[in-house]
Amino acid sequence: MATTHHAPNIYSSLSLASLIIFPHSLYSSSLFFCPNSLGFQMFLILSSSSQQQLLHCFFTAVFFFFFFFFFVIVLDIQSCRCLPSSITVGDDDFYPGGSFYTNPMDLGVLFSVGSCMDVYCPPRKRSRITAPYIFREDKLEVDNRPSIDVLPDECLFEILRRLPGGQERSASARVSKRWLMLLSSIRRTEICPLDKELTAPVSDDVEMISAEDRELGSDGYLTRCLEGKKATDISLAAIAVGTSSRGGLGKLSIRESSSSHGVTNLGLSKIAHGCPSLRVLSLWNVSAVGDEGLLEIAQGCHMLEKLDLCQCPSISDKGLIAIAENCPNLTALTVESCAKIGNESLQAIGRLCPKLQSISIKDCPLVGDQGVAGLLSSSTSILSKVKLQSLNITDFSLAVIGHYGKAITSLILGGLQNVSEKGFWVMGNAKGLQALMSLTITSCRGITDVSLEAMGKGCPNLKQMCLRKCCFVSDNGLIAFAKAAGSLESLQLEECNRVTQLGVIGSLSNCGSKLKSLSLVKCMGIKDIVVGAPMLSPCHSLRSLSIRNCPGFGSTSMAMVGKLCPQLHHVDLSGLDGITDAGLLPLLESCEAGLAKVNLSGCSNLTDEVVLAMARLHGETLELLNLDGCRKITDASLVAIADNCLLLNDLDLSKCAITDSGIAALSCGQKLNLQILSVSGCSKVSNKSMPSLCKLGKTLLGLNLQHCNKISSSSVELLMESLWRCDILF
Repeated sequence: MATTHHAPNIYSSLSLASLIIFPHSLYSSSLFFCPNSLGFQMFLILSSSSQQQLLHCFFTAVFFFFFFFFFVIVLDIQSCRCLPSSITVGDDDFYPGGSFYTNPMDLGVLFSVGSCMDVYCPPRKRSRITAPYIFREDKLEVDNRPSIDVLPDECLFEILRRLPGGQERSASARVSKRWLMLLSSIRRTEICPLDKELTAPVSDDVEMISAEDRELGSDGYLTRCLEGKKATDISLAAIAVGTSSRGGLGKLSIRESSSSHGVTNLGLSKIAHGCPSLRVLSLWNVSAVGDEGLLEIAQGCHMLEKLDLCQCPSISDKGLIAIAENCPNLTALTVESCAKIGNESLQAIGRLCPKLQSISIKDCPLVGDQGVAGLLSSSTSILSKVKLQSLNITDFSLAVIGHYGKAITSLILGGLQNVSEKGFWVMGNAKGLQALMSLTITSCRGITDVSLEAMGKGCPNLKQMCLRKCCFVSDNGLIAFAKAAGSLESLQLEECNRVTQLGVIGSLSNCGSKLKSLSLVKCMGIKDIVVGAPMLSPCHSLRSLSIRNCPGFGSTSMAMVGKLCPQLHHVDLSGLDGITDAGLLPLLESCEAGLAKVNLSGCSNLTDEVVLAMARLHGETLELLNLDGCRKITDASLVAIADNCLLLNDLDLSKCAITDSGIAALSCGQKLNLQILSVSGCSKVSNKSMPSLCKLGKTLLGLNLQHCNKISSSSVELLMESLWRCDILF
């Protein structure tokens, strides 16, 4: 029998001693001392000798505990100092010298601290341990913080990852930054599935991010955008926790993060842990994020489809290679102004990302021919959109594009100073760009008349062509290209200063039957002179004509172009202060289909005669009319508009010579349905126009009254009360 009583005595004494020595769990201690508890009942059924033995073990344990406690503190009393609210141990900051109490006699108070006191221990993984007591020279104060704060991060991590649902995790993240950072470090795979809620559809869980920062993308992905001071690691941690209960984050954009307090690799690691469903990531001007952060994204977000890196100087080939190795679903990659990204990472992308469809590389000095060849020469390449700007590539890269770019439908080339005429000529004659539909070339000296014609012949399905700042393209090359590109629908020329009106007229006459849009912007080579041109066939397919800020384009040129475009719907002649009524009237009279949108802003020499003819000939189709800066337009034009333009919904009369009478005449239009009206800078419009504007306000959604000096603020306030649906600028 002695043997049967011996084991319970040992177990009971050990249990009781452990509760006394380690009473952090008050709940367990109360269960033992409660009269109805199992521990207390076990004590009562023991014999008196067993009870004495148990009490002996108890007091022995207590004695050894306090002896050990006092011994440790005395040994380390000289290496500690008074702390305000916490004791730091391990390899963190340690405070040498000094005692907890200046009076050695007060050391006896340490015996009353009990087992809640934290003691010195060797360095461990977590170096900071919070003590629940505050030491002073004359007294000992108890810190009333919850006892859970004394737990190290490992223990708290284990507790938080067992929270049953997203609502509980979101609520817990609001407790403190420590809890937030711990919660955001928990991967989705580390959450213990204690509840079916993790696998059931989530409905109305509380989210960490305010409604103003929340946006649901057009494709259904949950989207977050952090910019400026809002872009911090704490914000990313909150996003990681808050979005996890709503199906996960789909798109994340970080812009202009502060270098001192902005987003770092730690913030991206929180996203990687909490948002495995991330599909789109944009990092713009984020200097503190390097390869470590991108590596975390690569390891945690295997569903990533689009990556945009702009002005990220700390990211190199290493980070991008990690993306290539871990994100096989990548379909779009944009790299701009990243000085450490070069050929090696692009070759890895081309080799390991078979679904890549769009690539954009700009201003990366380490990217050369090898990187471009690695992207395009893969047998599984399905690249359809390629954009290469300001790179150190040569004719070799363009030859590779021309040979291997069989799937390319959109190609943008800009600032390629090392590419010659030969490169563009080879690209066109390689016959590999059969699917190319859109081509934009900017500031490339290799584009000449010869290479442009080769491009027209080598791209039979080309529909859109844009040439910007191509200073070696002349009339002959433009006409030859128009003849060769039989599928061309849109032609845009910007700052091509060798092109004259002969090139424009020749292109219109030789472009075939598919050209729908022609745009000329800042082409200084066009001079308004009479030239002997043969009889040219009109371009019946052209629907949109835009000639903007070409100072040499005057009435003579306008009259010649107008006769070749009988089916125009949209006309934009903004900034052509050289044209007059005599130049524009032939175009208005030759348009058979009826004009719908006309922009004449900055045409300061036009008069009411043009508006009267337009209202008479195209009043039934006109929807938009911009007369901004036409200072010779008067009230007579408004009378004609009110009587004839029934479909007009957008009218801009800024800085015109109209008066209150013109506004009154406009408001008398019985079937006029204006939605947007601007009279900004009309100095002759005064408060007398308020009743007319109020009458027009039945249909108005936008009204611009800025810089109308004769209109008072009080009148505008009354108008705002009346036109509560209309946005009024004053």
